[in-house]
Formats: sequence, structure tokens, C-alpha cells
Amino acid sequence: MFAASSYDVIVIGAGPGGSAAAAIAARGGLRTLLLERDPAPVFKIGESLMPDTHGVFEKMGALRAMQESHFVEKHSVQFFTKTGKASMPFYFEKERPGDDSARTWQVRRSEFDQLLMETAAGQGAEVHRGVNVRDVLFEGGRAVGVRAAGESNGGMVELAGRVIIDATGQSTMLSRRLDLGRVDYGLRHASIYTHFRGAIRDEGKDEGATLILHTKSGECWFWYIPLAGDVVSVGVVGPMDTLVRNREGRPHEIFFEEVRNCAEIERRIAPARQCRPVSVMKDFSYRIEKMAGDGWIAIGDAFSFIDPVYSSGVFLALKSGEMAAEASIAAIAADDLSGERLGAFQPLLMRGVEAVRQLVNVFYDRNFSVGAFLRLYPQHQSKVTRILIGDVFELDFTSMFEDMATFAAAGGGRAMRAPEGATAPTPQSLQAT
Repeated sequence: MFAASSYDVIVIGAGPGGSAAAAIAARGGLRTLLLERDPAPVFKIGESLMPDTHGVFEKMGALRAMQESHFVEKHSVQFFTKTGKASMPFYFEKERPGDDSARTWQVRRSEFDQLLMETAAGQGAEVHRGVNVRDVLFEGGRAVGVRAAGESNGGMVELAGRVIIDATGQSTMLSRRLDLGRVDYGLRHASIYTHFRGAIRDEGKDEGATLILHTKSGECWFWYIPLAGDVVSVGVVGPMDTLVRNREGRPHEIFFEEVRNCAEIERRIAPARQCRPVSVMKDFSYRIEKMAGDGWIAIGDAFSFIDPVYSSGVFLALKSGEMAAEASIAAIAADDLSGERLGAFQPLLMRGVEAVRQLVNVFYDRNFSVGAFLRLYPQHQSKVTRILIGDVFELDFTSMFEDMATFAAAGGGRAMRAPEGATAPTPQSLQAT
């Protein structure tokens, strides 16, 4: 079944992060094994991409396939307040005029994940579906391989690997195996979601826009993501207690109660028909305390999960997969598989994670208006834009978040005057609450 009994890199999980890690590692000359538990592609949410996935697709050899795919192109994001007021569309090209990386895609995850897995195989990784990794093997505190149930007869097999990359998502295999500490980000939300066919879309390049819409109460918000085949993904997100625990009715009933609490969503799906059952998912934001140890790295949701409001999940999974692959190539070349060497990129990754997390916290502050903030501090317009694009690893956002804290402490702008020398904002003001 397997071409060898020993590999340079074994990647557990063929989601976006795992496939990125496998493709880049294989492209870098490492003997790479990618193992996926599910025997066939499955439905997932996380359908909206950020523009800076472009660079990862290029590194892993998937960019042309994405450009030639039938996935809906996404050029912008638009926000609606709880009163129904819409922001100007947030066009990525404003920050990157004439650059192809100023667009991204809305994807069906089953098709997208399969495309990335096939890309990894095309780059030379050995790929197997239907293989359930039961354990990571350790010797003297260092990860040295995996124990897995095979594809055909279900028999157990042990495979050696110099670097084990955990891309198991919220199953967090290595975190549970090693009993690693966990940092709770304090956002305990739930999502209820479904698909509709024939819903209203905007025209032209706005057709593929992601819409973020608050409900009238301000307690919950909806995503509205246009997909191929005249399908739209619609989901409502809110605190666990508000949306699930203290609520009567089945998920389907709760979903449509919230639809009636958001006039714009109600209008857009009025002519449509529901084309998949309602599903529920818990969105607990967290990270594990360290992402690498001797012989192993955890990436994507196996390391950290942040609330889905800015579509950062797939992007951060892809970027962490890219960084893990490059770290593995360098570590194997140096014959240094220590956690310090393999996890050297954690501070850089955490800069991006923290930038997104802090902007997420702003979104959930019901007394904070990003639109009002940018009218008082227009110099931060570009930095907000860069976070939403995914350009979060090199820029210093400290001054912006300090000004946001000052703004919030003063009552969200109602008690503040514009800073001396402030100029009027561009027409692209962003209103997130």
C-alpha cells in the first residue's frame, strides 16, 4: 500500500494546510507522505478565501488550477450594520491596483480540498485517502513516526518520519496526545448554516462579494457567500447561549428566526430554495501553547482557530502549512529536528494570528464602530485593509490597536474629536458594527 516505510515528512490531514505543507515539502525535495482519514471529499464550511492565499497557491503549484477553476471570483467584502446600513464595497484592488493577487475565490470546500490534495500529489507527495492515523510515535521525547490503520484491510502499520506535521484540524491530535496547554480566546460562538439556490446576488464584480450582516438585535451576524452553480452559503453566528443553549426549537427553526431578524438576508433568500440541510458547528476560538516540538509541528486549526468573521481560517492554515514545510526543509538540511528549529516561525505566525484576533475582538464590541473609528483616524484605513487582505505578518499594527483602545475607552467616538491634522476618509469607509 505504501511506497516506503520511512519518509522525511508525514503530514496527517489533507485539508488546505496539510496539502500546502505536503506540496511545498515535496517540491523542496523531501520524501513526503500525506494521509487523509476521509475516504472521499466531504462538505465543510470555510468557503471564502482571503486574497493573500495567492502566494501560497503559487508556492505549492496550485495557482494556475485556481485561476482556471469554476470557483466564483471574490473582489470585495461588504458590511451591513444592525440598522441595515451598508458600507461601500471593500475592494481589494484599492490596496493592490493592477495586481492579480487583489482577487481571490469563493469555493466549495469538497472540490477545493480535493484540488489541493491533487496538487500535492502532482508535486511528488505520496497521498493516501481512507487512512486513519491512530497515534504519533515517540522515542526519547521526539516524534519519529505514526501508527495508522491501512486503506484496504484496516490492519495497523507503523511508518517512520523525520518530521510529523499535525494538520488534523480541531481534532488537535498532537495537542491531545501530549496534553499541551490551551489558550482560550474567550469567543465561544456557534454557527448555524445552510445553502440556497437562486438567491439574489449583486451584479458585475460585486457578484462574488462576501457580505457580513448584523441582525437587528446586534447579537448575531450572517455570512452570505456566493458559490458556483447559483448557490449561496448562508450562516448565522452568535454566542452559544444566545443561539443554541437558551433557545427553544430545532436548528432549522432557529436559523429562520434569525433570518427574520435580518431584513437584508430575508430579502436576498426570498426567491431561493434551500438546497442542503441546516448544520450546526461550535466556534470556540483557541490556540495551543506551542506549535512545535522535537520532530513535530502543528498547523492550521490543530494549532489555532479564530472566529470565522474575516474568513481567516483557510488563509492561516495555508500560511502555517507553507511555513511548516519550509521549516522542515531547512531543519532536515541542517540535521536539526529540534522543536526550537522546527517552530522558529511561530513568532511570525503569531503576529498574523494576533492581528486578526484583535480585529475580531473589535467586531464583537457592540459599542465600537469601525466606520466611526476610521472617520476619526483615517490614517489607519490602509492597515485595516491589509488585515482583511491577509497581509498580516510584516506590518506593525500596534499604533492602530492602541488608537482603537483609546477610541473605545472614550465611548466609541461619541466623546472624541478628530485628531489634529486628520483628513476626511476615502469613500471606502468600512462599517463593521
